[in-house]
Amino acid sequence: MTTKATALKASSTAGTVSPWSPLSVREQQRQTKRNAVLQVAAQMFNERGFHATSLDDVAARLNVSKPTLYYYVKNKEEILFECVRAGLLMMQTGIAETSRSGGTAIEQLQACMRTYGRIVTMDFGMCLIRIGEDPLPPERRKQLRREKAAIDLEFRRLITAGVAEGSLVPCNPKITAFAIAGALSWIGRWYQPGGEYSAEEVVERVMEPLLRSLLSPANPSS
Repeated sequence: MTTKATALKASSTAGTVSPWSPLSVREQQRQTKRNAVLQVAAQMFNERGFHATSLDDVAARLNVSKPTLYYYVKNKEEILFECVRAGLLMMQTGIAETSRSGGTAIEQLQACMRTYGRIVTMDFGMCLIRIGEDPLPPERRKQLRREKAAIDLEFRRLITAGVAEGSLVPCNPKITAFAIAGALSWIGRWYQPGGEYSAEEVVERVMEPLLRSLLSPANPSS
């Protein structure tokens, strides 16, 4: 009897054990690898720009073939959409957790500013700021802009509440929210890890003059 036949006979008598991992394990592995594709792509978009980065470039950095990428993503536009969406989701989650933690309006606003500023120094948050949704098809752009609007509305709500509680000077919540988000977003354009200041220190230094101009003289923390 040949070696192959012997192996088949042994398998049939002992019971066949699948050489594949359970479906749940395989799905987890796939998700882990997909996340790695998105993370590396975000880093490269931030470094080179969206149009100057090809799927070949992403595959090379991951040490895989380009066809392998198509098991995890459809195309480069889908990668960008997921990267920007990941940055927005991080912001939404962080801001929601801050709001649930309670505190005065100014305490919540400061915490939200720190969350926003810290995220734009990370790969997905930086991609949200440096690349954004402009290269994407109209429907994708609309979806991401709706998600951005939710973050803007939360800043406006906290600013309005801060004025009402007397911790902030009277101001236009819409314009003030734009000013805060604009200043914090700019960090994502110029910040480089490993510089003179840590990400946390950069965010605090940018927040300082913003808050100084907004805090009411009667506010104890001003």
